Amino acid sequence: MANDDYILGLSFVEFEDLALKLGLTGLILFMVFIIWNLGKESKAGRYGMMWLFLGLGVGFVGFIAKGIIQKLLGIE
Repeated sequence: MANDDYILGLSFVEFEDLALKLGLTGLILFMVFIIWNLGKESKAGRYGMMWLFLGLGVGFVGFIAKGIIQKLLGIE
């Protein structure tokens, strides 16, 4: 790719990085909504809702933690 490729005033790499972050944030928020709705529809209660978020949310919590650890160690 040439360095003169621009999308919405951003270079292609900047646009790609921004779109990835926004897309994954939206996907994670949607997954949180799905877990919350699953708990509400099944009438899980507080304790059940906690276990739903703990069990089903571990995947994206690990994904977020990986990004934070990479940023802290500077290995991005």
